[in-house]
Amino acid sequence: MTECSPLLTNSLAIFAKKITDTELTDFMEVHNKHYSVQMMCDVLAVPRSTYYHSLQKIESTRERENQAITKKIIQIHQESKERYGASKIHRTLLESGLSVSLKRVQRLMTKAKIRSITKKKYRPYSTREKVMERKNLLNRDFSTTTINEKWVADITYIYTVRYGWCYLASVMDLHSKKIVGYSFSRSMTTDLVMTALGNAYSTQKPAKGLLLHTDLGSQYTSSEFMQYVESHGIIQSFSQKGCPYDNACIESFHAILKKEEVNHVQYQDYHKAKLAMFQFIEGWYNRKRIHSSLDYNTPQTVEDQMKQSA
Repeated sequence: MTECSPLLTNSLAIFAKKITDTELTDFMEVHNKHYSVQMMCDVLAVPRSTYYHSLQKIESTRERENQAITKKIIQIHQESKERYGASKIHRTLLESGLSVSLKRVQRLMTKAKIRSITKKKYRPYSTREKVMERKNLLNRDFSTTTINEKWVADITYIYTVRYGWCYLASVMDLHSKKIVGYSFSRSMTTDLVMTALGNAYSTQKPAKGLLLHTDLGSQYTSSEFMQYVESHGIIQSFSQKGCPYDNACIESFHAILKKEEVNHVQYQDYHKAKLAMFQFIEGWYNRKRIHSSLDYNTPQTVEDQMKQSA
């Protein structure tokens, strides 16, 4: 195309009356497939040098912005101990008042070689142990209307150099995703899970009728544990044999614990591992780690909001 249409000429003439550097460069970029830079500069009565100077200014400004955003991304990433990926970092930036797109955050993280230390989610496992099937009252209905309505519990393994395997029993509230009780021990016993549930019960003080869902492990099906549950007005529910998805929420928490903490540390002994579990659960997961499923709130924030509205 060798000539500008009258319509384009008029549009450019009007546009040229008052134009900023950004408007100039944006306009030229939109139309550069159909018109040469020289032709548009002639119609706008703008020297080519002015356009290139404006372009350089815009690029310099954006680069400074990118550097400032990258600095904040690094800060958030480090404060999360490298656990946050682009989605959570983006949300944290928005909460701080910085308007930036997720794609831009992803691009800047890639450029700065910043990535979350977390790996893929857990894989389901199966068991060949013969166990008695029991009622699954939860039936994968993880929906709730308030806190202390449904709890889920499970045990996971934590390795230490000096003592070998240690065990963490956790109890999660399905509404807030908060770990409301936990216990850490060198032995996987009924006392381990009873201590975790006892801690949860004493701090949360749930009303009678609370549903507690676990797997069919011998600790949860022991007469001692079941008597404790019944005496406190708690209703028990059990996963089907070999179906970890029946208890997916607590499985997911333990996967997060492994991905964000355990897989990156070698615990020398039981005491160091126990301290690390406390710091992760109370210092990070419950009170600082935002959850996309909670509209990017923390479990403690959700619990506090429910208590205030009660």
